[in-house]
Amino acid sequence: MKILLSWLNEFGPFAAADSDDEVAALAADLTSLGLAVESVDRTGDVVEGVVAARVLRVETHPDAAKVRRVWVDAGDGVERHVWCGASNMAPGDVVPLATLGTEMPDGRRIERRGILGIDSEGMLCSPAEIGVAGDPGGILIMPPDSPLGVSYASGLGVIPDVVLDLDLTRNRPDCWSVLGVARDLAALRGTVMPEAGGPVDRAGQPCGLGVDILAGDACGRFTATLVSGVVVTAAPRWMAERLESVGMRSINNVVDASNYVMLELGQPNHAYDSSRLAGGLRVRYASAGETLTTLDGVERTCRADDLLICDGDDVPVGLAGVMGGADSEIDDSTTEVVLEVAWFAPAGVMATAQRHGLRSEASARYERGVDPWVADRAIERFAELLSETCPDLVIHPPTVEARGDCLPPAERSVSVRVAQVNRILGTRLSPDDLPALLDPIGFTVTAVGEASTVGLPTWRPDSTAEIDVVEEIARLYGYDRLSRSTPRVGAYGHLSSAQRRRRLVREVLVGLGISEAMPNPFVAPDTMARAGIPGEVIRILNPLVTEESALRTALRPGLLGVIAHNEHHRRDGVRLFEVGHVFRPGPGELPDEFESLCVVLAGCDAPAAVRVWGEVSSALGVGAMLDQTSPGEGMHPTRSATLRSGREVIGVLGEVHPAVLVEFGVAERVAVLEVRLDALLGREPSPARHRPVSRMPSSDLDLAFVLDDAVPAERLERALRTAAGAMLVDCRLFDVYRGPGVTTGSRSLAWRLRLQSAERNLDDTDIAAVRDACATAAAGIGAQLRG
Repeated sequence: MKILLSWLNEFGPFAAADSDDEVAALAADLTSLGLAVESVDRTGDVVEGVVAARVLRVETHPDAAKVRRVWVDAGDGVERHVWCGASNMAPGDVVPLATLGTEMPDGRRIERRGILGIDSEGMLCSPAEIGVAGDPGGILIMPPDSPLGVSYASGLGVIPDVVLDLDLTRNRPDCWSVLGVARDLAALRGTVMPEAGGPVDRAGQPCGLGVDILAGDACGRFTATLVSGVVVTAAPRWMAERLESVGMRSINNVVDASNYVMLELGQPNHAYDSSRLAGGLRVRYASAGETLTTLDGVERTCRADDLLICDGDDVPVGLAGVMGGADSEIDDSTTEVVLEVAWFAPAGVMATAQRHGLRSEASARYERGVDPWVADRAIERFAELLSETCPDLVIHPPTVEARGDCLPPAERSVSVRVAQVNRILGTRLSPDDLPALLDPIGFTVTAVGEASTVGLPTWRPDSTAEIDVVEEIARLYGYDRLSRSTPRVGAYGHLSSAQRRRRLVREVLVGLGISEAMPNPFVAPDTMARAGIPGEVIRILNPLVTEESALRTALRPGLLGVIAHNEHHRRDGVRLFEVGHVFRPGPGELPDEFESLCVVLAGCDAPAAVRVWGEVSSALGVGAMLDQTSPGEGMHPTRSATLRSGREVIGVLGEVHPAVLVEFGVAERVAVLEVRLDALLGREPSPARHRPVSRMPSSDLDLAFVLDDAVPAERLERALRTAAGAMLVDCRLFDVYRGPGVTTGSRSLAWRLRLQSAERNLDDTDIAAVRDACATAAAGIGAQLRG
């Protein structure tokens, strides 16, 4: 938000523009109030050597069609010849002439320059070239009575000024106006602000306007005022310069007066050409697919929750709170306007502005919260400003008003405990100190006591509770005056169990030589389908990049993209993991969000993923059943399995489907482990048991079993572990085979059992006993031992 110092000084003598010390003190005060000043820029600096000159005659050279020859008089009776590319001047006009030797702000030095052998004795200046308001595409036309031969600043009334750029937080909607900033400054400095102007005189015939609100949940107040005697012309120079100094283009006296009121009071408003309205105005929701062409010339297709302003024939004339319609725009033929001053619910304006990608100065204020009770003052100020260029202006009685159900109350209050204020701020304030701090900013203390009653101003919709008033007290009391203390705590911070175990997972994976990656959580809408993962994705309404307009439902696609990127740079065999959140459509409005772990091992087969899972599950002290009957979405049909905790699927492991690898441009086989990390971290780990290390040698026993595809391999593993008994120290699946020699619908599973005794060496009898016990146990679940 940009604030012009001369504008601010109309509400109090805050600083002199030509005093660096006063401007610095003003910036410091604003920052101390929470209105951080990001930059201070000076305007109105006079370009020395640019003087007022009168145009004597203008000619076009037959061999120089793009430029004109202009003869001017700079007040000394000497004709000067100047070449000029603009064509908006005529004999008798007074224009700024940059004389020979002038140093222009852009670094140019004005010297004699010839075209077709004819010298130019200076340069005629556009408004932009000398830093004043006006059409940048033509030469600046000065007032006809401007004194010739002296600085252009005399004729234009150019004075030095300062523009302060404030970084405002969303909880200060009142400071999106000069009035709001001045109110805070005046309170801090003890300055009395001038009273607002009185009501405007009403004359002429009653307006006869009708106003109707059909969407009372989105429009709390709507007023319409008929204004006649309007002559559309240029705005006063002082007004145009102020608007352009804060970044708003000057258009005409009517539109500029409307914008000036918005910037000064924070109340957006809109002037319609009365002749283009059929009857009165009404506020209603749009019909789905209804269209409106806004002032920027773009046809907008509305949704059913967009709020429209319509005329008496129910024809849309504006997108409520955002932008007016082109069909009722003010132009040179306008003689009568209808001024709209309204209050719209912030959430609706914000949604409409975002949906249409149409952020305006009005929507920026409405979505933060406008004072619903400043409408009368805004109407008075508009009439006052417009009457400067329209002396026959007539304000017709009455201002027609309608109200909706969502209008905030005019009076609100909250109880503030002085003891609570002192406890939070570390101050020693008494109840009698509160009025002096709060009354100047509109937080009126109506009952002084240990629990004082404080009225909340209508221009501060963000303030609703006691703590909000405490914040205002801190601002006005001064943050630098608050004592510093270290709070006493009964317990020191520590990591939760889930945080410690999450760190452990990272340490285990890094120890395995796997690097952590952090791909973008936003993906293209078809990315999940390309990865073989079906289902709906959550779309982003306002994505930063159009190609990344959906939230990921799995981590795997992002890591596959990283593998492809590395392969394209001739780096194979990358091993990566990611811990991050994924988002899936939920049953309600909110998505189903959970934390996931994904490991990808380029150039590796399925057993590599099994080994990583073994390390992770062992470190966390939790396990899961491998179900090979269900390979998982986007996974190889015979080299993958799902991880189950009871009946719930918590992940997949194995190899990525070859078709998915082709889709992502990956040339290597890729082993994957993807699991819901929140499901693992939420389970209590099995208690660790001490097992002494045997000094005796171990023996390995390899057994292969044919097992039906419908039976999970985990069932066979459990049977083997039980049968092997106390001598078993490790049991690992090392081969899965389907093909000749194995019945269709079955597969061969090869296990390596490591046997060891704590007291003695094992002999062949011990190994044979374990072998027979395992064969018997396996037969119990339908597995046959292969010879």
